[in-house]
Parts: sequence; structure tokens; C-alpha cells
Amino acid sequence: MTSITDAPPAVRRTAPFGLLGYVVLAAVVVYYAATHPFDGYITNILMQAATYSVAVMGLTVVLGLCGQINLAQAAFFGLGAYAVGLGTVDYGLNFWLCVGLGLVLVVAAGAFLGTSTLRLGGHYLAMVTISFQQIVTLVMVNWIPMTHGPDGVSRIPRPGLFTSAQGYLAFCVTVLAVVGYMVWRLPASPLGRAMRAVRDNELAASVAGIDVQRTKVTAFAICASLGGLGGALFAGGFAYVSPDQFSFAESIVFLTMVLLGGVASPIGAVVGTGLLILIPEWLRFLKSVPGLYLAIYGLAVILIVLFMPDGIWGWFSQWTRRFGRAAVAAVPADAAALELRGSVGHNNEVLRVEGLAKHFGGLKAVDGVSFTVKRGSVHALIGPNGSGKTTTLNVLSGIYTPTAGKMVLDGTDVSNLPPHRRTIAGLGRTFQNIRLFRSMTAVENVIIGAEHPGNPVGKAHHALDARARAALAFVGLGDRADEMVTSFSYGHQRLIEIARALAGNPTLLLLDEPAAGLNSTEKVELTGLLKRIAAKGLTILIIDHDMTLVSDVAEHITVLNFGRRIADGDPVSVLNHPDVVTAYLGSEPDAPH
Repeated sequence: MTSITDAPPAVRRTAPFGLLGYVVLAAVVVYYAATHPFDGYITNILMQAATYSVAVMGLTVVLGLCGQINLAQAAFFGLGAYAVGLGTVDYGLNFWLCVGLGLVLVVAAGAFLGTSTLRLGGHYLAMVTISFQQIVTLVMVNWIPMTHGPDGVSRIPRPGLFTSAQGYLAFCVTVLAVVGYMVWRLPASPLGRAMRAVRDNELAASVAGIDVQRTKVTAFAICASLGGLGGALFAGGFAYVSPDQFSFAESIVFLTMVLLGGVASPIGAVVGTGLLILIPEWLRFLKSVPGLYLAIYGLAVILIVLFMPDGIWGWFSQWTRRFGRAAVAAVPADAAALELRGSVGHNNEVLRVEGLAKHFGGLKAVDGVSFTVKRGSVHALIGPNGSGKTTTLNVLSGIYTPTAGKMVLDGTDVSNLPPHRRTIAGLGRTFQNIRLFRSMTAVENVIIGAEHPGNPVGKAHHALDARARAALAFVGLGDRADEMVTSFSYGHQRLIEIARALAGNPTLLLLDEPAAGLNSTEKVELTGLLKRIAAKGLTILIIDHDMTLVSDVAEHITVLNFGRRIADGDPVSVLNHPDVVTAYLGSEPDAPH
């Protein structure tokens, strides 16, 4: 899925010309529609394309940005249309009031659908949205006293300012242009970045401070609102609505439109919608031959999808990247400007863990573990494979719900908080398996870590950008801040993940196997980086199997085995503890370390 925000910065600098062309085209259509009478047939085609495009842009948001499938867009489209039809015809309400009421209805329905599908994904999510679509269709068909049943609602009036077909078409195109601009701008906003982060990696997004549930619900609500708005405009344009216009088949048409044009771009939504409406018209002369029209129509769609998997606009964007490889001037960043709050606190304890347990059925992965992490220290949590180290970190960061126990972070009980709330409370973390947002640049990844509500840097973009660049400079990647993360080596991607955590200004930094997969040179560089972080006063809790790294940076070590704590103290005494030697080092101590 290709969007302008997925492109390199050099491409992004030329992309506004595409948007400018879109706006100019919209302005020309508006002017021409308002001043020159179209043929009625052409007017209807353009009206359908404009209203459908508004609804398809909703799928650009929920599917292209947030990565959540929605096969019920025709239901939202129909709810908006029926709100205008029934409100104006049966109840004599003002057209604009009916549009507003319809938007309230579809936003509530979209938020409900989003909330009910939070824990679902893939085909399960698709099944739920299909079921919602079918329910809405059945209600439209069978609730005859309210919806008029299969007969539908006719003689729907247009608003007083746009009673003529030409004027109303100009109004619809204007709305489309405004919606398109807003959807275009969305990916670069905090909400848009949150949606893209959820699409790329939900787990990393939650640990970076993003409320994944709220982001998904918001995406569904925006998608539904655009579907309802398109439906409301459709009802006014065609003066008639009926259930067959908003069936599941229409939801498939909407989905095909956004996939055909390019799922992550509003321009793609317009292109796909226009083509799918125009192709049947271009092939009208073949309708006299039974089956040939549908065969060619289907073949054309299949060929486009096969050879342009990112859609037509996505293919065009990829093609223009050949001309957008110009070098990007690095924005200067001062590594010394990175300030951390870890050294400030009301007591000497940053984290207190009491009786922590996590059971998976009969398996006690963590069994009554207790330890304390002192402020400003580097505390290592070690143990053999399967000892419960990563499970402990997952419980600490809120990914797993503890079976028992208590966790107090800087005086705040975080035992029952979700991951994003723990991040706001001052917890930062990296993962053993690198979790970056792969459609973004390095600086965009780090900005997401910086812009959670608990960070005192504020919400201004320039402050967040400066914070992110300072964090990247601190880890040695300041001159590559604007490059896509996929262009970085494995070791440098680890540094970007650490920079993202640092940008969030945590009180406690959790590092899960940061040396995993690094070569010897990169491990030496990582050791130096951890010492520089510790020198800033930030408290670190680290898990790693590299005992050289642990002994070089750790001031205190806790050892786990089979989910239980077997040793806790300074590195020398712990690494020479008989139980540690037996369980972890695998031999008897022959000399003090």
C-alpha cells in the first residue's frame, strides 16, 4: 500500500504537485458545472463519481492508514442516504439538519462497530463487518413502516441553494475536494501517524504510547462519517434511494474502487472510483453480446490489480520515485540537547515489583518474583532460556496481564494500566525482535515515541521533530534521520528503536535483548551507548544473554530460573552464586569475577 507518507522525502517534496493538480481539476469541474449545463446523463455519471468518491475515501482512512478492513461501507453510505431521504420526505426536516443527523448516526454506528471488533483482525474482522452490512440491508428491506421497504424513498428534495443539477454537482465536487484535502493531510498529523503506527505494528504502537483501541475506533468513525456523507449527497443528487443500492455487493464495489486506485491515497480513491464507474460506460456497446461485457470488465479489473498491486496511483507514485532520488540535506541535530528526566524523583526507587506472577494455564512462566530497581542505576535481569525474563518484561510493560503481584513505577501503581498508560507514566521499552514502523522514516518513528501525552516536550511539531532528531543524534544516526527505516542495517534499526524509546522521556527504560543479532563491533558500540544513557541519569532495566555486556554495564543483577528469582545483588556476588553458576553458567565457579 503506497501513500505519500510512505515515500522518501525527495518524492514527498514533489507530491504536492499531484495534490495541486487534483485541486485545480476539482476547481475546473466546479466552475464548468456551475456555468455550463451538462447533458443529464453526464451529470448523473459525475454525480455518482463524486458521491461515491467521498465514501471510498473513508476506506482510505480505515484500510489504507489504519490497516483495518471494512466490508460494510455501503451500510454507512445507505444510513446517510436514508437519513436525508426519510428526514426530508417523511418528516419535512431541513436538508442540512438531516445531513447532520445522518452523520451523528453513522459515526455512532462506526464507533460501535470499531469497538466491537477491537480484538479481531483479518478474516474475523471481515466477517463481522459483513454481518453488520447484512443486518442493515435486512432492516432497510423489512422495516417497511420506517424505511418504505423495497419501494424505497422517492422525491427527495435538494437544498434550496443547489436545486439545479448543475449547482448540486458543483457543490458535491467542492465537498469532495475539501474531504480529499483533509484525508491527504491526515497522515502527517498526530492521529494519522498513530493510525500508520497501528497499521505497521500494533504492539510497538501501544508501547510507544498510542491508545490502539481509541485509534481503531476513531478510524472506523471517520470511515463511517465519510460513507454517511457520501450517502447523504447521493440521496440529494438522485432524489431516490432503495435498499438494493446499499447491499453487500456495493460494499465490494467500494472496496474494489479503493484497491483499484490506491488504498493509501485520496487521489487513488478518486481515480479508482472514476474508473470503476466509467469502464462500464465505455463498454456499453458490448452489452448486446451476452456475457462479453462482464468478461471484459472483470478482466480489466483483474489485470490492473495483478500488475498494479498498490493500485493505479500507487503504481504512478512508485514510477515517479525514479525522478525523486535527489539527496536530502541533513537537518543539524545536537546530541547534547537530549534531556532525560530519569534522575529526578521523590525516592531512590524507580520500580518496585512485589510477588509478580504470570501463569499460562498450568505453566508458571513467572512465579512470585520480587525485586527493586534503584534510581539512576543499570539493573540487569538474566537467566537461562525459558526462565521468564521476557515474560516479566511483557508483564511490566502491560502486554500481559499479571496473574498476581504488584508493580509500582516511580510511586505510581501501574499493575492494571494498559501499555500506553504505562508509557505515559514513564515506561519506555525496546523489543528483542525489532519492532519499527516500516512505512516511515527514522525521524517519523522517533516522533511517535516523543508525542505521547506524558512527554513534557509538548505537542508542537517543531518541538517533537527537534526532540526526535536529538535522540537520533544521540545514538549516532542524526545525519540519516530522513531516510526510510527499511534502508538501515539491522544494528542501526536497533539504535532507532532505542532512540524512539529515549524520545519519550522515560523514567525507566526496559531493554529486551538489545545485543541480539549484533556483531562484535556493534556490541562494543552498544555498550558505549548504554553507558552514555546511564550517564544522563536514566534508569535502565536490561535483559541480555551477553554476559560481557551485562558485566560491563550492570550495577545490580537479578537472576531468574524457571520463573523464580534465585539471586539478587551486585554483579560479583551474583555471578559467583552457586545456584547461578549451576543454572545459568553451567559450571562451578573457579575464581571470583
